[in-house]
Amino acid sequence: MRLRNVKYAKDLILQNPQIVIPNPQDYKSNWAKLFGNKHPIEVEIGCGKGKFIYESALDNPNINFIGIEKFDSVIVRALEKVIEHPLDNLKLLRLDAETITDIFSKDEVAKIYLNFSDPWPKIRHAKRRLTSNKFLDRYAHILSKNAEIHQKTDNIELFEFSVESLTEHIKFVI
Repeated sequence: MRLRNVKYAKDLILQNPQIVIPNPQDYKSNWAKLFGNKHPIEVEIGCGKGKFIYESALDNPNINFIGIEKFDSVIVRALEKVIEHPLDNLKLLRLDAETITDIFSKDEVAKIYLNFSDPWPKIRHAKRRLTSNKFLDRYAHILSKNAEIHQKTDNIELFEFSVESLTEHIKFVI
């Protein structure tokens, strides 16, 4: 996705701390306090403009959804959707997924979605892929027993890389 600067993004994010959580590490092990319930937590890493996470939250009121996005100019589009039609079971986090273990405790997440992630096509950038061993180790820590990782991609190289890394990681974890 091409990033265009949205001049008002940072201000709109700061004006809506009830949706884009400013200090998510404060809720580590205690997301129930923020959501007001103990429903399962599902996380979309790289939620982009928020279409998937918003519709998922709308269709599943008994699940708490958290959308993670790295860039203000992108997450602001998801924020605008939530401002227009608020949902109690959806929160957004503006952060780098590398810090996900600072945000969630062991066994705290029921499902992770990776929808059309950046494929990082150059070999030297493979460690940046959201299905690299570095990230899979982080996911293994925060995912609960019988949790799932759902991935969608239209990039065959990323798909093949992901199948290989997930297969190897599963062997390593078991």
